Amino acid sequence: MAAHDGVGRVAMISLHTSPLDQPGTGDAGGMNVYVVEVARRLARSGIEVDIFTRATRSSLVPVVPLTDPVTGVEEPGVTVHHVHAGPFEGLTKSELPGQLCTFAREVLRAEAAHPVGHYDVVHSHYWLSGQVGALARDRWGVPLVHSMHTMAKVKNAALAAGDTPEPPARVIGEEQVVEAADVLLANTDLEAKQLINLYDAEAGRVEVVHPGVDTMVFRPQPRRAARAARDLAEDALVVMFAGRIQPLKAPDVLLKAVAELVARRADLRSRLVVPIVGGPSGSGLDRPADLADLASRLGITDLVRFVPPVSQADLAGWYSAASVVAVPSYNESFGLVAAEAQASGCPVVAAAVGGLTTVVRDGHSGLLLDTHDPVAWSHALERVTGDPSYRDELATGALVQAEQFTWEETARQTLAVYRRAGELMREEGVA
Repeated sequence: MAAHDGVGRVAMISLHTSPLDQPGTGDAGGMNVYVVEVARRLARSGIEVDIFTRATRSSLVPVVPLTDPVTGVEEPGVTVHHVHAGPFEGLTKSELPGQLCTFAREVLRAEAAHPVGHYDVVHSHYWLSGQVGALARDRWGVPLVHSMHTMAKVKNAALAAGDTPEPPARVIGEEQVVEAADVLLANTDLEAKQLINLYDAEAGRVEVVHPGVDTMVFRPQPRRAARAARDLAEDALVVMFAGRIQPLKAPDVLLKAVAELVARRADLRSRLVVPIVGGPSGSGLDRPADLADLASRLGITDLVRFVPPVSQADLAGWYSAASVVAVPSYNESFGLVAAEAQASGCPVVAAAVGGLTTVVRDGHSGLLLDTHDPVAWSHALERVTGDPSYRDELATGALVQAEQFTWEETARQTLAVYRRAGELMREEGVA
């Protein structure tokens, strides 16, 4: 297979969550989608991609081809390696650092089965993978590109009430990865600044590449049909949340806002439906019933519909059925849900945090709120759902805004980053 200016094979490391896992469950989320979509696009341009992840079930086949998440058809050029490192089940993310040595050993062993120089670059995702990537970089003599996806210092600075702060060990581990990586790949300009200001990353080693959206999947669908398929009334006001259910994502803010809205506008109650699409994750796993209990205390159980994590195709249908998608997170490195919703023609009401300020264009594709106050959120939701012409105006703007985020462009720019990382490594070697 021909290399692209020295890049023919890529080793991607996604230790703590498999790209084959269903987004919206456990630790699977936007990063899973990112890894899969970038790998698929790189492969379509003629680059071989091997993804290394930790095996979580004994029944998993050690090496499997990646398949299209929608059609199930095998994706040529992308292979997933299930690495045995620690117990298959019951190991939390906080316990994974104890398995780094075993995981790294198995990754190095897989590479050793090939001729010297098999991989041209290592791309690690999340700090745990970065620790392994740094070792592989030194052993294989190839550049390391690292994507943080989330950062402990940023998360701890915007911690949700009752959430658990990230431990010092993660902070130290992230600092080590920042120092080791040849290039740090940030999702947004804001993330790049955070890497430089909070982690002392060299500005010349930080590159910004926006994630994308699969517009073949996430595109406008007839709302009447989308609603009928999900047992939603044609005139319903559908205020949707999608994502992992944990304090960081702040679904409680949405429920409190809905309670405020119906208290002020009792006439809307008969039409409001609040789908919560996703499963417990993170510290939310410790209290899986909290959100349902909150809905009960707020007196809106009849409005809330809990929907288990769904496929991308089904999720696209939910977006098309929704009147508005709420993204009240305390932090988002990018905000893939907001991007997908907009590509589906659905306006977004989002917190003005992290990457959401890049993804959502305030007043054009949705509304950005610099507060998590439920009263303010209730007014924003009312503004969008209560004025059909304004909602349609935002929906049109959402489609325009979504056009700038494509996985094809993400992969093209990522490949350019791989080349630059190689150049930096060679320059450092010459020096």
